[in-house]
Amino acid sequence: MTPPNRSHGKQRVIPSLKPRELMRDVPDYAHVWQAHILTLFPELFPGVLGASLTGRALKEGRWQLHPHDLRAHGLTKHRNVDDTPAGGGAGMVLRADVVGPAIEAVQSRAQGRWPILYMSPRGRRFDQAMARDLADCAGVTMLCGRFEGVDERVIEHYGITEVSLGDFVMTGGELAAQAMIDATVRLLPGVLGNADSTVEESHSAGLLEHPQYTKPAEWKGHEIPPVLMSGNHAEIAKWRREMSHKLTQERRPDLWAAHKAQIHD
Repeated sequence: MTPPNRSHGKQRVIPSLKPRELMRDVPDYAHVWQAHILTLFPELFPGVLGASLTGRALKEGRWQLHPHDLRAHGLTKHRNVDDTPAGGGAGMVLRADVVGPAIEAVQSRAQGRWPILYMSPRGRRFDQAMARDLADCAGVTMLCGRFEGVDERVIEHYGITEVSLGDFVMTGGELAAQAMIDATVRLLPGVLGNADSTVEESHSAGLLEHPQYTKPAEWKGHEIPPVLMSGNHAEIAKWRREMSHKLTQERRPDLWAAHKAQIHD
């Protein structure tokens, strides 16, 4: 019989919990990676984070997820959170006097290195290096924008880092936040069954991963490359390295150029 996980003290997590129950209001566990999400749609969480390896790790208490409703800090009886852009223009902007108190309430619980990220199409592009860095933090606070964004003074005052998934615009930051958390949580100790999985995968060394194969040996006229069936580990490693280089050159010349520059430094 598998012994109960002790990482979260005396709190017992029941495997039958539904996804939303995974985020019921519980205290932050000491030494457990935390993700606090500021959003107008807390019901969107955990979303995909409640499934598969991230969901299992959430149940086991290897990390914690805390969505916070921005409307809890809304103004007037209608809980208003936005207003028209200064200087005119289309859309609405999240108010500083709403977002600011929300950030301060969350950050009052932060300990250690704990960045604040704002999901923004004008931000730095998220990558594997950033995921590794976030995994080394005590936790992260993510602000999910909506409408035309957030008052710039909030970003300046709290030293918030703007982060983007890529060169495109989404209706809100919730999907981007979930993607970034997924990429980070899988790097936490004990989340993946095989720690070597993070060593050889794409972007771990600045290159794309080599192709993968499994049984059957022949499928619809396509065979597994003979070298992978040879049992010669040195030749297998050489083939994988060569394929990684080839795919990176063909599909991501930017990564290949960065890799070559790093070698020559």
